[in-house]
Amino acid sequence: MMDMSIEQFLFELSFIAPAVIVAITLHEAAHGWAAWKLGDDTARMLGRVSFNPIRHVDPFGTIILPGMLALAGGALFGWAKPVPVAFHRLRNPRFGMMLVALAGPGVNILLALASAFLIHLAILLPEFVGAWLERVLVVSVQVNVLLAVFNMIPLPPLDGGRVVAGLLPPRLAQVYGRIEPYGILILLGALFLLPFLASRLGYSFNLFGTLLGPPIRAIQQAIFGLAGLA
Repeated sequence: MMDMSIEQFLFELSFIAPAVIVAITLHEAAHGWAAWKLGDDTARMLGRVSFNPIRHVDPFGTIILPGMLALAGGALFGWAKPVPVAFHRLRNPRFGMMLVALAGPGVNILLALASAFLIHLAILLPEFVGAWLERVLVVSVQVNVLLAVFNMIPLPPLDGGRVVAGLLPPRLAQVYGRIEPYGILILLGALFLLPFLASRLGYSFNLFGTLLGPPIRAIQQAIFGLAGLA
């Protein structure tokens, strides 16, 4: 059970939900837009180059699982519907695949920067509205940086896995790509199963916190610094 009341939970959700929805929607739309501009209009024809979050929501990965984890007080984790890309239709499939993959995290970093600079405007608004918007924008910086760094984990089907596959020689890339059907299971195991087993043995184990925490904090600090908020 969570340690907060329903009212507190909904209040916290009012900060988190807008930031998460915008971050995920633009992340996925960026993949589709980049693929379209690089020669594959599959995502555009299916309506996935869109700012409408409904087009990108995965009922379980975007709503049910994060909601259950939030109610349980655990680490938030989820995903949106992958944008369909026919990589063979790109004008330069290997290089294009890397650009399409980088488009999502790239947009998240731009959103984090924009959110940080907009905090200066939020401070000028009436107290209650300004304080709420400032909190939303701070959460937006945190969520977008987290999403960008997490997606650059070099494991298919994450964006980092696509980049690695594009950098590898074709034969090695083909072997590496065979991991993709098991990528989500590997992530879930590393994120939840391993820490649970370690705790049962009396150890504290947080692989993602150890590996991703330092770059996430460094990028967030750099963004706030560029916005004059550090």
